[in-house]
Amino acid sequence: MEKAHVQEHSRTSASSTDASDEKGRARQIEDVGVAADREKNAVDARGAGEIDTSGVDERKLLRKLDLALIPWLSFLYLLSFLDRTSIGNAKLYGLEKDLHINDSQYNIALMIFFISYAIFEVPSNVFLKRLRPSIWLSLLMFLWGIMMTVQGLVHNYGGLLGMRWMLGLFEAGLFPGVNFYLSCWYKRSEFGIRAAIFFAAATVSGAFGGLLAAAIANMDGVAGKPGWAWIFILEGLITVIAGALSPFIIQDFPDTAKFLTEPERAFIVKRLQSDNQFSAAGEDLKWKYILKSLLDVKTWIAMLVYAGSDGPLYAFSLFLPSIISQLGFKATPANLLTVPVYVFACIVTIAAGLYADRKGRRGIQNMVFLCVGAVGYIILIVSRNATLSYIAVYLAAAGIYPNIPNTIAWVSNNVEGSYKRGVSLAMVIGFGNINGAVSSNVYRGQDKPWYTLGHGIVLMYIGIGLITSVIYYIVLRRENAARDRGDRDEIIKGVNDDPATLNSRLAANGRFESVDDAQREKGDEWSGYRYTL
Repeated sequence: MEKAHVQEHSRTSASSTDASDEKGRARQIEDVGVAADREKNAVDARGAGEIDTSGVDERKLLRKLDLALIPWLSFLYLLSFLDRTSIGNAKLYGLEKDLHINDSQYNIALMIFFISYAIFEVPSNVFLKRLRPSIWLSLLMFLWGIMMTVQGLVHNYGGLLGMRWMLGLFEAGLFPGVNFYLSCWYKRSEFGIRAAIFFAAATVSGAFGGLLAAAIANMDGVAGKPGWAWIFILEGLITVIAGALSPFIIQDFPDTAKFLTEPERAFIVKRLQSDNQFSAAGEDLKWKYILKSLLDVKTWIAMLVYAGSDGPLYAFSLFLPSIISQLGFKATPANLLTVPVYVFACIVTIAAGLYADRKGRRGIQNMVFLCVGAVGYIILIVSRNATLSYIAVYLAAAGIYPNIPNTIAWVSNNVEGSYKRGVSLAMVIGFGNINGAVSSNVYRGQDKPWYTLGHGIVLMYIGIGLITSVIYYIVLRRENAARDRGDRDEIIKGVNDDPATLNSRLAANGRFESVDDAQREKGDEWSGYRYTL
């Protein structure tokens, strides 16, 4: 039987070498069979017994995962972001005039989407874990496609509000759901670039949305419908079709995915467990996992970090055509001028995700990009030159878009336990989207053409994101240091039960049968877990 070395206080992380050098608490003991049992649990959790994974090529398997998961999910998010933000394009083609609504009513129509969107994100992620992703995500998409199509058939303000509420309700599950879902497939050092590519669909949506809206607007008068209505109808029908196809394309979780062989499934589970993702082999729903997320102060700090980028994101994406149009460009040229801005944002977002995965410094990267975004909005506030303001829009995009997937990856990297991670991500993303409801009201008609108030409020959000990013970074760094000192070590029965070895630094939540038991029960609170900075 394989032997595994476990420290007196049961830390088995990559930092154990450093810890072993610390005099006075470095005594190691042999705990026979711990590693073998851990490896066996990765497979036995699914009742499959021992499976030989020696023939699995890791590089080929990762390429297989990427091709099976990323392209279609990114396409779905492209449609999602296109559907929620196309109202900004429709506004330029007479939406307000035809529905007899004023500027304040238009802003309320934007806001109501985010309210239902934020409310249903946490429940949706719990359902996603309990049900099959291929069914849950596909159903949500099919239903929001119907709502989008019907949005093009409304004749009054009440109808628009109703459709925007329902659109937010059904779209709520996709973005937090997919990010949680992807975090269940990849190691922490691999997740960032996948999240960035997935989110980059939003930037492609922005570019594609401007082109598509300009083209669809030419259908003005067809079947008695104005051009803005056709934008909703055609984009909605595309989403309905994609939703109908999705059950046959979206895969389920690693331990049950049908496109993988049994050795490949076992290999994925074990490589995730080696990355301190102890719940990879499966986890039963327990309310204590959800409560852990709700009571974790790091979750609440992360919510403010994310709001610092997500609030500006929606202000930017919903009003960019209007901002550019007020710089002296008419509807179609204004839509077309948004295209290169989004292409630039897409390139920066993917490059940032790749860099963060390789270097692991997600917090520092957050701070740098927020500073870039702040410079962009300061220029927008003080500038009265159309060309300079248009250049500032690029800085604003570079400061906002990369931080969305980077923050999600940063939060996901620092939460262990599949249910806790799912709830934490949903809380973070949901709170960010509540702030989308706020930022969708900051660009008022009376403030054009320079929108000083709106830019100032977005700049405030960026400041909040910057300050809380620093706080989050400090909290994580201090907690890692406490674990390196041994302040968070658990009490393992039969290992350090001797009263002489129990000192004031042992901070266990009870006593554990083994290291594996402590890992499963404590998740990211386990002393061997190290937070990503």
